[in-house]
This record gives sequence, structure tokens and C-alpha cells, in this order.
Amino acid sequence: MMIDWPLFGIFLATTYAAGATGAFFSPDGWYDRIDKPKWTPPNWLFPVAWFVLYICMAYAATRVAISGSPLLVYALAIWGLQVAFNTLWSPVFFGLHRPGAALLVLCGMWISVLAMAVSFYQTDMFAGLLIAPYVVWTSYAWALNFSIWRRNRGAAQPAGA
Repeated sequence: MMIDWPLFGIFLATTYAAGATGAFFSPDGWYDRIDKPKWTPPNWLFPVAWFVLYICMAYAATRVAISGSPLLVYALAIWGLQVAFNTLWSPVFFGLHRPGAALLVLCGMWISVLAMAVSFYQTDMFAGLLIAPYVVWTSYAWALNFSIWRRNRGAAQPAGA
């Protein structure tokens, strides 16, 4: 399959625009102080993981977009939905310091990422396989967010948060 590089560039720019919220709402002193499980990855791993995931998401979406499949419209609509949830998580978790609300965002994100993986697989098997690491990462992120919420739900929130 020949790839449409300008289209890939559009999908890639979209994923990185969504990811920019992570730069605006990044870990801060609040995150450093809250109780986290021992299996929390180091902060440097998050941008590395997202760098790879965003490339996979964009390439998979490009393959789906040019597949000609009758399912491509639905698959790409789900892709857009998961990007919206992805964009929302950092401002809720890091900006508002609301792990419980961020967990709800992650529920929507996980469902949409799983639906995207299935619809992409049905449209283009390789595209679906490219999304598999994103399903794993989102599952891990949900477990981490849940643990942080559970460990800190009785803690006082900072003023204005």
C-alpha cells in the first residue's frame, strides 16, 4: 500500500496538537508530592512513549483513510473521538489536579481506543495492529490513574484547583 505522506502529516500534526496539552499541563510540584504506586514510570518515559504512539496512531489512521473500506468513515470518527479524550486528560489531571475526573476521561479514552483498534483492524489489519500498543498503554495509564486517585482521594486539593 502506497502511503499518502501529506495526509500522514495532517494526522501526525493532529496527534501532536493533542499531545501539546501535555506540554502546557505537565507534571509539577503537585504531582511530585502526591502518593504514587512503586510501579509509576519515571517522568522521562511519558514523552518517549507518546512520541512513538502518536506516530503509530497517525500512520494507522492514514492507512485506514486510504483503504477505501466502507468502514473507514466510522473508524476515523472513532479516531477523532479518542484524540479528543487524549487532549482532555492532561488539563484535567495535571491542570485541575483532579485524578478522579481524569479517571472518567480515561474511561472514555480507553473505550474509544479499544473501539478504534477493532474498527481499524476490520478496515486494515496492519493499522489495527499498530494501535495495539496504544490499547496496552491506555490500560496501564488507567490502572496508574486509578491507583493515584485511590491513594490520594482524601487529600486536600490545592486552592483554586
